Amino acid sequence: MSARTTRIRLFAASTVALAALSLTACQNGTDQGSSAPTATTEVSASPETKPGTDKATGEQNENTSANTNNTGNTKTNDSAQTNEDATTNDNPKSNNATTARTGTDTAAAKPGKCSAADVKITASEVSRPLNHLLLTATNTGSTTCYLPAYPVARFDQAQAVPPVVAASQPQAVTTLAPGKSGYAGVLTSAADGSGSNGYTAKTLTVPFDNGSIATVTLPADGVYVDSTLKVTYWLTSMGEALSH
Repeated sequence: MSARTTRIRLFAASTVALAALSLTACQNGTDQGSSAPTATTEVSASPETKPGTDKATGEQNENTSANTNNTGNTKTNDSAQTNEDATTNDNPKSNNATTARTGTDTAAAKPGKCSAADVKITASEVSRPLNHLLLTATNTGSTTCYLPAYPVARFDQAQAVPPVVAASQPQAVTTLAPGKSGYAGVLTSAADGSGSNGYTAKTLTVPFDNGSIATVTLPADGVYVDSTLKVTYWLTSMGEALSH
């Protein structure tokens, strides 16, 4: 083999060796270059855990917010319950107070029995109907009171009192406000003379339900009465009192 041929072969071998080295270097470079993205991937993987963490934190925050809302709702419900309890508790008190006040007002407004101290009774002769007296009871006091059902009239010292005309009974007892009057008619004797045991009475007394007695002044000549003597209930109308 010639020296030239040997050099050519050595050159070729060197070239192959250099090429191999270059290829190895390129491969190493490629491996190194590919490792960088791996690092980058690892670095970028770390941020990926952040959303996870944020999600967990978000869930925690959401749970905290829900708990806060629940607490707020609880407070609201407690407040509502408190208001309801307060309202429920107050209303009976208010109702009781109103009832007590109404009861007191009703008791205060309820009239009592009239008495001879605050009611004056007068007797007047009338032309129509015949043989009749009109009794007028006037409240001279400052409070409202109610009269007895009818005047239990006693003329002179008579042992019996006249009966009442049943047809004259009102629906309620006659009540007198201060200054107001009630009326009762008295049939003193029979117009046709059919009565018996007649006499001329000079005095008249009318008792009240509380035990007091009113003395009624009669006309100076007195009033003739007989067995037909009768009275009406106390009424609020003068005309009605004289219609029986």
